Amino acid sequence: MEAALLGGFIKVILPRLFSLIDDKYKLHRGVKSDVKFLVKELRMIVGAIDDDELSDTSAAARLSIQDLRELAHGIEDCIDGLMYRATWEQQASFLRRSVRLRPPKALKTSAQLAREMQRLRQMAREAHERKQRYAADFPAGGQPSSSATPPVDESPSSPSDPRILDADLVGVDEPIAELLEQLAEVQPSRLKVIAVVGFCGLGKTALAAEVYNRETRSERFERHAWVYAALKSPREVLADLLRKLSSDAPSCQGKSVLETSDVGQLCAELKQQLVKKRYFIVIDDIRTEDQWKTIKSALPADKDISSRILVTTTIQSVANACSSSNGYVHKMSRLDKICSKQLLTKKACPDKYSCYKQPDPAEVLKKCDGQPLALVTIGEFLQAKGWPTGPSCEDVCTQIGYHLENDKSFEKMRRVLIHNYTTLPSHALKACLLYFGMFPSNRPIRKKSLLRRWLAEGFVEPQPSPSSPDPIAAFNALMDRNIIEPINLSNNDNVKTCQTYGMMREFILHMSVSQNFVTLFCNDKIEPKYVRRLSLHESSATDADSFSNVDLSLVRSLAIFGKASQTVLDLSKYHLLRVLDLEKCEELKDDHVKDICNLLLLKYLSLGAGVTTIPRDIVKLKHLVSLDVRRTKVHILHVEVFQLPSLIHLFGKFKLPDIVKPKSEVHEFLSKGKSNLETLAGFITDRSGGFLHLMGYMNKLSKLKILCESPAGCADRTDLKEAIQQFIEDEKQANIGSRSLSLHFSKCCEELLNSLKGPCYLSSLKLHGDLAALPQFVVSLRGLKELCLSSTKLTTGVLEALSNLSYLQYLKLVAHDLDKFIVRDQAFCRLLRLSLELQCPTFPTIEEGALPFLVTLQLLCKDLHGLSDLKIEYLKHLKEVTLDPRVTPTTRRTWEKAAREHPNRPKVLLLKSVDAAQSEIADYTIASEPTECAIQESSIPALLNQGLVASSSVMSKQSTSVLSNMGLSEVSSALT
Repeated sequence: MEAALLGGFIKVILPRLFSLIDDKYKLHRGVKSDVKFLVKELRMIVGAIDDDELSDTSAAARLSIQDLRELAHGIEDCIDGLMYRATWEQQASFLRRSVRLRPPKALKTSAQLAREMQRLRQMAREAHERKQRYAADFPAGGQPSSSATPPVDESPSSPSDPRILDADLVGVDEPIAELLEQLAEVQPSRLKVIAVVGFCGLGKTALAAEVYNRETRSERFERHAWVYAALKSPREVLADLLRKLSSDAPSCQGKSVLETSDVGQLCAELKQQLVKKRYFIVIDDIRTEDQWKTIKSALPADKDISSRILVTTTIQSVANACSSSNGYVHKMSRLDKICSKQLLTKKACPDKYSCYKQPDPAEVLKKCDGQPLALVTIGEFLQAKGWPTGPSCEDVCTQIGYHLENDKSFEKMRRVLIHNYTTLPSHALKACLLYFGMFPSNRPIRKKSLLRRWLAEGFVEPQPSPSSPDPIAAFNALMDRNIIEPINLSNNDNVKTCQTYGMMREFILHMSVSQNFVTLFCNDKIEPKYVRRLSLHESSATDADSFSNVDLSLVRSLAIFGKASQTVLDLSKYHLLRVLDLEKCEELKDDHVKDICNLLLLKYLSLGAGVTTIPRDIVKLKHLVSLDVRRTKVHILHVEVFQLPSLIHLFGKFKLPDIVKPKSEVHEFLSKGKSNLETLAGFITDRSGGFLHLMGYMNKLSKLKILCESPAGCADRTDLKEAIQQFIEDEKQANIGSRSLSLHFSKCCEELLNSLKGPCYLSSLKLHGDLAALPQFVVSLRGLKELCLSSTKLTTGVLEALSNLSYLQYLKLVAHDLDKFIVRDQAFCRLLRLSLELQCPTFPTIEEGALPFLVTLQLLCKDLHGLSDLKIEYLKHLKEVTLDPRVTPTTRRTWEKAAREHPNRPKVLLLKSVDAAQSEIADYTIASEPTECAIQESSIPALLNQGLVASSSVMSKQSTSVLSNMGLSEVSSALT
């Protein structure tokens, strides 16, 4: 596991080495020779690690990995030092006197860097010679040494016979009833596949076992079988299935035949066993779609027999594949606080202490976060340590990282978590997962911000390569495995915020710290060491002495949540920074921003409320890709920002100067098409729109947000009209890509909107302001998939015009109320998601045949009464209904009853809103669970995406030793 992380780290370094060899860096010939040598060395190291995944099983091998890590860190430091100096020299020769650069204190001379390269070459030779001297202690051919622990091929708690599963089931009445109803459903009369999916330890196997045991006692099915699929080939799963069916199948061949038959023979035999019979089969812990395809090909295609297959899996895409044709997916949810406390108490407290005051479970419940396996593990640990005289709940939670690594009571939990980490298919994904350790606990993380950080760190690439995925693919891979969960969804159903939870969160923190991937400050003095990623939570970094022995010059990512000492905020020490997140730093002032302008390698910058101005010297940051000033008090942004050659994303709420001189550097830069800006979100325009005419030179701009702040400034805005018209111009290309426009306007701008002409192209449009009629250009938009309208009142004319948007997939309407409106048959024929956020419960009438493919319906109105004449039985593809959490219990029950009677049994969810002082976040919870509401009376959409406040949780003291490299399937005795 340690070797895999090192391999991923080295792969991040290699692109920087290649860039140094390029002629754009005027390096000394000898230095370029040293760089080429290190490229070859690092590629050989990665190849050796990939060939021998078990290379860190012996003590000698682990020491060799430490050697290589020290070498790799030294190479990265030297590379970044070279790039920093080369960037400074380029700017010193090209920039004008107005922004003349002074050599930073930490700038190394060419001679120093050359000596450093020679030292690294010597380190590489010594590491190789040292390994050669002790080669006998290393496993050969990818085999572990004699002392290595043999891999476990099957979880001991996933028995061949689920009836021996000893599980105390808690809070499973509703899921069991739901699955039994799916098994009993007779229409249509054909094979139906039910998939139970969720993260490890949520109790999928225990739930399936309870359903299986109940069905075997009934006479509903003629044949029953349970097979365990993890770590087995499709042939092995088929052989096991035939073996389980052999007890009442005289024609089944003997054991030797099952072991020698190929997949085709096993498929033929299985079809013979099951043809014309009603059967119920459980396939536990299936992990690949190939497994399912092979198993499915062996099942008879009896159209008039209602057989059932139930599969459990941790992977969402596998669940979807299994249930794609005629099936149902049950997503496991975590236990609520009541059930969690019940399960913990049951496991922690011996019967003889049943009358004793129960332990205070608040901290344990917070750590476990509703994960049954974690609750059982800690409960059994407390009992084994002699509760109530043993450790308290608080003591266990304080040392959770230590217990996860060292205590035998946590063995099942440990193996489950390690398996989820080690089975990630690439080094890049492991690094992306460990990066979650930068964020405080219980803090939703903005997806797009996270992806930009991954890019800045080099974990992923804008375009996928064989060694590194693109950021979206990496994020989706972690989502698919249910390692991270969505918190808030955007209008188009994409994830806006996410988080890790429970013991997986603790495991990530422990791994990232013990591997020196992330350094957290937790009220203890940091030991002297190299710090590469530093995260400071709340007010824990106010003591300057805590950092007296820490070399901050090597930090690549810095994030501060809360207060920090001036020692930490002395940004002149961080000259190698690539990611700087000060959005929630309470002590940040304008004086600190001046030092940021010398961080020449910076790629991601987010600033907080203490900043009022951005200096012109920001033009030095030639590598800056993302600049976020949404949380600042910056009202005027210097146009020099648009001279940054690498800038892609710019967020804020700012104005630009009136005049941009035709022959200025900014004008020349933009007119030559050098701008890479794709996102310009938060540009305020009134009468002073001097920059608007230059927007036409930003030919890569794909997301634009404009706020017309001053009503007086909307009377005659030819420049604004021309800028918008040019942005939405239809280039008549087959695949233009996404293009998003957001306009916040007042009533006087309505004439401007009506003057826009088609044909034009947008994939997403948001209009915030009073609309008497739908602007004509909206109807003529080509490619429009997402539309959000926010107005005091939406009239019948506007709503009827929307019906003409036949390609619309996502529609959100925010208003005080709607005029009466009938959604006719075949209207909105491609709409997948409809969100209605209203103050008055005036909902449209939906005719049968309308919204034929609607999947998600959001009705966010606290005064909603009953079904409000909405006939959801007409919505044949409906899967999810979201209600305002302030609706009455009667209304909630009415919707739940209607959902149960719907053929798809859509889930009824409540929209859980977080305090506006924290963030613009919505959380989805099961409607039957109690929900705390914090939604304000006025439902006004936020103009800009908000950030997240700091959490008070900090990580406990971490052990620095390394977890053993073990992979194991989910512990199926996890209780629900």
